[in-house]
Amino acid sequence: MTISSSSSAPRRWLPLILLVLFIGVGLPVGCSQLAQKERELVFNIEPGTASWFAGIPSGVQELNIPVTTGLSETQYIHAWWWPVARKDAPAALYLHGTRWNLTAQVRRITALRNLGYSVLAIDYRGFGESPGELPSERTVYEDARIAWKRLVEFQPDPGKRYIYGHSLGGAVAVDLAREISKNKDPQGDPAAAAGLIIESTFTSLADAAAAVIDTSLPIRWIMSEKFDSIDKIAEVDMPVLIVHGTSDRYIPPRFSQALFEKAREPKRLLLVEGGTHTNSMSVGTREYARAVRDLFKL
Repeated sequence: MTISSSSSAPRRWLPLILLVLFIGVGLPVGCSQLAQKERELVFNIEPGTASWFAGIPSGVQELNIPVTTGLSETQYIHAWWWPVARKDAPAALYLHGTRWNLTAQVRRITALRNLGYSVLAIDYRGFGESPGELPSERTVYEDARIAWKRLVEFQPDPGKRYIYGHSLGGAVAVDLAREISKNKDPQGDPAAAAGLIIESTFTSLADAAAAVIDTSLPIRWIMSEKFDSIDKIAEVDMPVLIVHGTSDRYIPPRFSQALFEKAREPKRLLLVEGGTHTNSMSVGTREYARAVRDLFKL
């Protein structure tokens, strides 16, 4: 759920609050109509270019990753591939949150690259220059898996492949990491990824909604978009770094603490003092770099 630093908390959470209220009063409405409205409110897509976007960084290669849907129209995932100079450098798949497309992600992508990673960053179908209808939990998971296959082509060494997800992208990253862990190499090698980094994320979308609005509705059971990381992270069989700013006004740090408790070893929880929902990489630059180096042995 990526936002600009100038956004206010009420505005930031308005779609989620509306979602809970809509579900509460809209249960008699047809299921398909309710699910459509839920997805509109969850993803809250901002069209066009972010107002603070100053252009694609030098060295970024734009590419379109084909998506096979079985339908007649051509679909693809628009992506940026930004390699570092060192050819044997680790590579990370960058998965963003809701609302904003890649044009709003440059600072965080740059910070990840400054940690030593070549970065493949994608827009899910329906975001930015990735054509498609309104996304769903299913389609963003699918897009992450397709993008992962491309990352494997860029970095064939499984010991140098990583997954990074911010906010809702953290839930997408956890799902991908679990799938990779479930499908280990038949020769007995470790999972085909060296680590998972999730930042400013939540245990489940329903938990995030419940943290914002006081309601007696059984949110966990009536929302169709689950993004239920708390039930998946224990199946992730790779080192996990969980990062959260202590001053995050949108997603409470306690969600990252709960995910950390469920995650397998080796794992690390980094709470960045004074970090907000969007700036933990810059506020905690040294701590972030140390955590990455110590956990992933980079």
